Amino acid sequence: MVQLNCYWNRDERYYKPGGWKGTEDLDGGTLFTQFSHFIDIMYWLFGDIDNIQGKFADFNHKDTTAFEDSGFVSFDFINGGMGCINYSTAVANQNLESSMTIVGKNGSVKIGGQYMNEVEVCNIKDYEMPTLKPSNPANDYGPYKGSAANHNYVISNVIDTLKGRTSPTTNALEGLKVVEIIERIYKIRNIQSIYTH
Repeated sequence: MVQLNCYWNRDERYYKPGGWKGTEDLDGGTLFTQFSHFIDIMYWLFGDIDNIQGKFADFNHKDTTAFEDSGFVSFDFINGGMGCINYSTAVANQNLESSMTIVGKNGSVKIGGQYMNEVEVCNIKDYEMPTLKPSNPANDYGPYKGSAANHNYVISNVIDTLKGRTSPTTNALEGLKVVEIIERIYKIRNIQSIYTH
């Protein structure tokens, strides 16, 4: 079992009128703009999903966005097992949590903290957790913070690859797969929206 929890704050400080944020055509939705990196990690570790079910709501952003701010999504992994994504940008004042809990035959792991930057549980048969160096601090956007400041690693890899010094750490198809997973989740949301309006 895999549970991905993403509970962040995105309020009127973030969704200012007249910009791209909060629009369906440019922003795309909460899963695209806020939580796609976490879905990417889940896909990288466990593979594709199927049998998607979901429930979506717009609690605090009815006047500032064209889409939901919260959702519960459950699914099966094609390679076996089941999972869920629970997310919201309706948390008051500040980001609360970004975590992944993994329950398996030989143990459990929970990586949590505000930005999935802390190993909270590592209980695996015949495995001793190594000491890890501290994570990078969160990106600071003024009134709110984002995930750990690691974009420089991606940018460096692109530059080094273009200059022939290394090979890419990922490819466009991997990113497109994450987009396709989110689009399949949003297909469920859009179908539900048709029936409730």
